[in-house]
Amino acid sequence: MTKNPAPATVLLIDDHPMIRTGLKQLIGMDDRLKVIGEAGNGAEGVLLAEKNDYDLILLDLHMPGMNGLETLEQLRAIDARGRIVVFSVSDYEDDVVRALKRGADGYLLKDMEPEALLNSLHRAAAGEMVLSETLPPLLAASLRQQRPKEVPDIEQLTARERDILKLIAMGMSNKLIARRLCISESTVKVHVKHLLKKLQMKSRVEAAVWSLQNGYS
Repeated sequence: MTKNPAPATVLLIDDHPMIRTGLKQLIGMDDRLKVIGEAGNGAEGVLLAEKNDYDLILLDLHMPGMNGLETLEQLRAIDARGRIVVFSVSDYEDDVVRALKRGADGYLLKDMEPEALLNSLHRAAAGEMVLSETLPPLLAASLRQQRPKEVPDIEQLTARERDILKLIAMGMSNKLIARRLCISESTVKVHVKHLLKKLQMKSRVEAAVWSLQNGYS
């Protein structure tokens, strides 16, 4: 008899007890996810992430004391293993862009339907970048405003670079891309550097959003 895989473990970092309670109840209905840690502020969340490995960290953006962006930076500084997804009421363009630039693996809005939220959490735990459906157009508009230039030419990319671009758009790290393509992580880094240069882009987040908007994912 085949055993079901272990559920993806989740850490909640949110200063609102009611939000945490609601999330625990929702996630508790899904046998593929399990909340095993919760924190009411960023500092506490970072301490928990240092002590335990979580598959997924759901992080509120606007918290007193250490805010979500500062918490995100601290989580990246300690090399937290889990995928970090911001979960916020804010669809303000600057909040979304800053979170992604600081290394968030996704950005979800708190007004999502429960089923859509669970689906996004499954995808995030599997290694994908996740965004609420209203956010990609907003991000694309932001990038156009910040960097007015000629439209990038996908034909410049080699077949391998196109493969890597698609995986970047899925939110995969260099390590996951290397594993998927059976090449070294250092080789992936070189390819990423080259494709960003060819597309005249500054970051993999910009490349991912552009790829999603233009149907190259």
